[in-house]
Amino acid sequence: MKRLSHHQAVVTGGGAGIGRAIALRLAAEGAKVVVNDLSLSSAEETVAAIAAKGGQALAVAGDVSDPDAVDMAYATCETTWGPATLAVNNAGIVLQSRLADMKIEDFDRMIAVHLRGCFLCCRRTIGPMLAAGSGSIVNIASQLGQIGGVELSHYSAAKAGIIGLTKSLAREVSADGVRVNAVAPGPISTELVMSLSEDWRRAKEAELPLGHFGTPEDVAATVAFLASDDAKIYVGQTLGPNSGDVML
Repeated sequence: MKRLSHHQAVVTGGGAGIGRAIALRLAAEGAKVVVNDLSLSSAEETVAAIAAKGGQALAVAGDVSDPDAVDMAYATCETTWGPATLAVNNAGIVLQSRLADMKIEDFDRMIAVHLRGCFLCCRRTIGPMLAAGSGSIVNIASQLGQIGGVELSHYSAAKAGIIGLTKSLAREVSADGVRVNAVAPGPISTELVMSLSEDWRRAKEAELPLGHFGTPEDVAATVAFLASDDAKIYVGQTLGPNSGDVML
């Protein structure tokens, strides 16, 4: 079912993992997709995978903490298909460190990519959406933004900030036809999570009521739902595909 055939989307961090799964799912449901990633080759691989299935997509390289790079991604959408009607702010990094040992530059980079990047993307897309009186923004947070994470205080702080930003923006623009929501995945089997220590991954898996991590496709399905008209009364919500790690 082509629930999203009326959308042209910008997906940040779409070159791998959750972002790639999201881009593939949106395209499969009919959306035209601009795939942003820090790595152009990774973004191009996602675009090729979409094209192989008959979808429409373009690759754009750029660091989401840079407003000029964010503008380029959205300008590419605008000049090709028109203003973005769907923004999925997914770009992220992960680094492990106890707070006492954390480098200031690592904290700053984590906030820059996750929270500043989400802010810049929201700010860039919200004007055209408000002018059109419609649009959907889905911000990718994390369950660690709700419960915290050992050796991930900078990551957890950034994701908590995204949840707060989502709620605040939703209160500002919902009455004007723009829906803003978040997705807070639990541990998902991606390269980023697999780069964490085996001890951390084993301990985390043991905590989960389902007993196993989710997949990028699980998250992509949640994003596709929030982007669709099936979620027309969802605003300011944070949905949690998290294997039961957080129950709200």
